[in-house]
Amino acid sequence: MKRAPGFVPLAFVFAFFVLFMYGPMFVIFILSFQGPEGGLTFPLRGLSLHWFAKLAEGLGVVDIGAALRRSLGLGLAVMACTVVFSVLAGLAFRKKLAGGNTLFFIVIASLIMPSIIVSLGIGLEFRLLDGGIKHALEFLGMQDTLDNYGTALGLFTSALGAHLTWTLPFGLLIMFAIFNRFNPAYEEAARDLGATPWQSFKHVVLPLIAPSVVGIGMFGFTLSWDEIARTSQAIGDVNTLPLELQGLTTTVTTPSIYAIGTVTTVVSLIVMGITLLLVKFLGRKQKGRS
Repeated sequence: MKRAPGFVPLAFVFAFFVLFMYGPMFVIFILSFQGPEGGLTFPLRGLSLHWFAKLAEGLGVVDIGAALRRSLGLGLAVMACTVVFSVLAGLAFRKKLAGGNTLFFIVIASLIMPSIIVSLGIGLEFRLLDGGIKHALEFLGMQDTLDNYGTALGLFTSALGAHLTWTLPFGLLIMFAIFNRFNPAYEEAARDLGATPWQSFKHVVLPLIAPSVVGIGMFGFTLSWDEIARTSQAIGDVNTLPLELQGLTTTVTTPSIYAIGTVTTVVSLIVMGITLLLVKFLGRKQKGRS
């Protein structure tokens, strides 16, 4: 079979692109499986799970297990909120809304703001909120509550809000694309048969958009899972796994740092694999119904 004249240079560019994108990930995978004498660079010294065992024991004062649980909890919360709010917003924008264009640009404005600025702004807002709460408690004479009050900054308050400024605009844009291709005749047929708006959504709309909704959930989780900049100033007195990993890059000089990278990447791949299986299952279910 005769190939086009541009095949060879295009194939070379594609191979270089794949190597550039995924080469660092494979290098980290390989170096994380070194033996006890392994270092941060090649050549590979032995082959074992030694550094994963060291990771399970803990790295000094850093509790990697707790940071992992915090990141998982925050990622799941972001995923749930992104799915719910994106679907609701997508449904709302199907109709003409007063000020809808302005609202849309406000929602996606955070995408063009530097992430660290968004994080700083959210952190400042919650510190002002702390000041207001403390003044209110002092005014009300609730001294015991005031003495025990810490801060409103936290994993499921300020950090959750910071991550949603990153994931919600993407979820909303995806929902726009979904509903632009959606045929409203299905809903009209359901209503002609006596279905209420809720029944129409539950039995017609949701099953048809379910694979895309699952994709939005995966997108929300993975964006939250490795987010650093928007978390750094809005997390309070605890750290997520990416923040701990960033701090360890200046103190840990063993392949344990690569073992952490391997574990976090495997978690992301598992989430994507589950998502693909769900999408495939839902697709087959739709075909079976049709």
